[in-house]
Amino acid sequence: MSNPGAKSGFFDNLFSFLVRASDPDKDKKRQLKDIYKMLKKHKYKFYKPKQDEAMAALAKLFYEVYSIVGPAKILLDHAELSVVLKTIIIENSLNENQLEVRASFEDSEIREAVKQSDGNVKQVTEGLKSNLVNFFALFDSNRVKEINASFNLMAIFLDFISFDFYFFLRKFDSRFPENDFLYNPRFEDINGEYIVEDLKDFLVLIPFLDLDAPWDDLFNVLASYKGTEILNRTEWQKMLRKLRDIRNSKILELMIKAIDQDPTFTYRVQRPNNRIVEDYLTKLKSQVELSIQKILKEQRTSKIDNLADKIFGTHAISRMKYYTEKENLAFAKKMLGGYIYIAPMNYLKAFLVDFCKKDIREISDILLIRGKWTTNISSQQLSDAFYGLMATADKLIAFDESLSEEGERGSEISKLLKRRDADKSNVSMLRKQLKDINEDALRLINTTGAHLVAIAKSFKLAYEDYQRKPHELLTNWKEIESLFEGGVVPRMSDIYRKCYYFVQLLQFYNKQEKN
Repeated sequence: MSNPGAKSGFFDNLFSFLVRASDPDKDKKRQLKDIYKMLKKHKYKFYKPKQDEAMAALAKLFYEVYSIVGPAKILLDHAELSVVLKTIIIENSLNENQLEVRASFEDSEIREAVKQSDGNVKQVTEGLKSNLVNFFALFDSNRVKEINASFNLMAIFLDFISFDFYFFLRKFDSRFPENDFLYNPRFEDINGEYIVEDLKDFLVLIPFLDLDAPWDDLFNVLASYKGTEILNRTEWQKMLRKLRDIRNSKILELMIKAIDQDPTFTYRVQRPNNRIVEDYLTKLKSQVELSIQKILKEQRTSKIDNLADKIFGTHAISRMKYYTEKENLAFAKKMLGGYIYIAPMNYLKAFLVDFCKKDIREISDILLIRGKWTTNISSQQLSDAFYGLMATADKLIAFDESLSEEGERGSEISKLLKRRDADKSNVSMLRKQLKDINEDALRLINTTGAHLVAIAKSFKLAYEDYQRKPHELLTNWKEIESLFEGGVVPRMSDIYRKCYYFVQLLQFYNKQEKN
């Protein structure tokens, strides 16, 4: 016969088991109980479950690590931001010949190459382009992989030593001094909740402290960077072995689970994956291009200053009253470019007012009024160019005056500048005004250049005719030569030379506009 009581007991036990299995609180308590047992039996006595206390032995471990890496942290403060350190790591992979090629891209070396080539920037630039191509080719996939691995190992190291050991240890000893590695600490057991978050931060750092990693290579780079050893390498290796054992023992994870009362605690780690080579090469290319541009700009400025000195006796010319850098300050506040032809306009006004209206007018009057030309075409060409130049001088003065606060353009600009910034149409109108003004300035520059070329040609023809016997262009040189104060040859040579130099000067700004 069957036993009803036995069946009933079986189902009761099964039901009881299912209830226990589906009760999360009971399951959590059971798991925590197992964790407490493991902590009590663990070889590392870092935690007392019953009192929920982190023990002084844990602080002693962290103090040992702090004593080893603390000096390095001081030496390498902000090292992760150092472009120099990235460069050292990359260039540490190059041999002596490759480093010589790299050195040729420095600004000082480029300048020396330009000097040796008698200022031939184009030739130097072509050589640099070829060297850059060859240098970039050195960084094949294997080299790039090795360099990035070295930098990522450094990132691991810097992350590790950046852990706030001082803050952690001060919780165990309130008198613990920062960066004093000779202090004899007096650590006490403390409540686990005070350091649980620190343990979580530390736990994600130690998985990457691989004993087999090329630490010596990294420390060689860092020693080169700081000019001194950053830590005791033997002690570092001992520390790595100990931390590996602690990591494998799971003691820190068990502590966190017990303190947080969370037996399901897990953590994720993410290995650094920095790529520094591409950025290095891009910056190197930009650096070379910038050096070339600076040299070209310096050469251009030197040539302009040299021409201005020949024409005016100085290159510090300031003649415009309103088309000036001072006025540009107001435009800069609204993020506008302002007046862009200030330098050539100052040269232009000085030349037209000081030279053209005196010397060129005087010689032109002699040749046109007193000279007897064998052909009207030649005299008409000089006349058209001269009167065109005088008209341009008047336009230049009127142009500048129109930009005063009382002038037509200046008053409109002043109104626009005083309007509220919120009015977007205001900025648009200002931009259009400035565009028109700068176009008019460039037009005056180009027109002056064209007239001066025509005048210089006429003067050159007259000068050559004076030296030719018999004369073919002007028939009364004997009559008019006395009107040339200082003599025909010196006066004509000086005027032609200044016209030639000034046309060259204006061409620099025409080239700038085209570029």
